[in-house]
Amino acid sequence: MRVLLSGAAGFIGSHMADRLIAEGHDVVGLDNFKTGNRRNISHLANEPRFFLEECDVTRTLPTLGRFHAVLHFASLASPKDYLANPIATLDTGSLATRNLLEAARESDATFLVTSTSECYGDPLEHPQVETYWGNVNPIGLRSCYDESKRFAEASTMAWHRVYGLRTNIARIFNTYGPRMALNDGRVVPAFLDQALRGEPLTIFGDGSQTRSFCYVSDLVDGLFRLMLSDEREPVNLGNPNEMTMVEFAERIQRLTGTKSRMVFRDLPADDPKRRRPDISKAKRVLGWEPKVELEEGLKHTVEYFQSMLAPA
Repeated sequence: MRVLLSGAAGFIGSHMADRLIAEGHDVVGLDNFKTGNRRNISHLANEPRFFLEECDVTRTLPTLGRFHAVLHFASLASPKDYLANPIATLDTGSLATRNLLEAARESDATFLVTSTSECYGDPLEHPQVETYWGNVNPIGLRSCYDESKRFAEASTMAWHRVYGLRTNIARIFNTYGPRMALNDGRVVPAFLDQALRGEPLTIFGDGSQTRSFCYVSDLVDGLFRLMLSDEREPVNLGNPNEMTMVEFAERIQRLTGTKSRMVFRDLPADDPKRRRPDISKAKRVLGWEPKVELEEGLKHTVEYFQSMLAPA
C-alpha cells in the first residue's frame, strides 16, 4: 500500500512508520515539527519507502498523489503542549481531520484517526468500554484536547455515513516507550526524567489515581490490525493492567535504583481519577491484546532516556 501518515515524526507516528515499512508499504509522512522530532525519523533518511513532507495539516495539504490509506496521527497529545496551545490543539482535531478525511475520500482510501481515552474524561464507569459516552468538562482547561478528539471522532463517523468512507477510530490509552520527549509532561517521561536526574518524583493528588500503561510496540500492532479491519466504530487500545501513581512511582524507584523521594502536589483540574480500558472488543474484532510486560517495556524506555541524557 501507499500510506499517508500525519504526525510521522511524533512518538507513536514514527513507530507506526517503522511498522508500515517493515510490512512492505510506502509511507508519505507529514509533520510540522511543532511537537514531532526529526531524531525520531532520522534512521529513515535513506529509506526508499519513506518520504517526508514538512507541512501543517491544518492548512491546505500539498498534492502528493493517491493513497490506499490515510492515517491521522498528528496531535498535541501531552498536557504540557495542549494546555500551552489550545487553539492549535482544537485545529488539529477539526481542520486537520477534515483535510485528511477529504484526502482519503479523493483517493477512495481507508481513513484511521488516533483518538484517545480522554474522550471518557474523568470516567464514572470503570473500566471504560467503547459504548460509554464519557464525563468530559466541555469548557475546562483540558477540554481543548478532549473535545478536539471527540470532534475528530464525530467527523470521521460523518464521512463514513455520508460518503461511505472506510474508517477506523482508535481510542488510545496511556502509551510509553522510546522516542517519548523527556519534557513531555506525561507521567512516564516525567518520572523517568526525575529519577535519572536524582530529582524528587512529582505526584499530583494523593497518588491514588490510576493509569494503565501500554508499550508502544503493542499499541502499534493494534493500530496496524485496526487499519486492516472492517470495524468502523471506536476500539479501545491499551493495557488493562491498572496501578496507582504511588505504585508506579515505586516501580520506577526500584527499576532505576534512584534515591529520589516522592513529593505531592495539587491535582490538576479535571484530571481523571481512574483509567483502565476494557479491551474485549479489540480481542474480539482484532485478535489483539498487549504482550509486553511493564518491567520489560520500562527497561527499554529507561535505556532510551539514559542515552538522551548522556553527555555528547
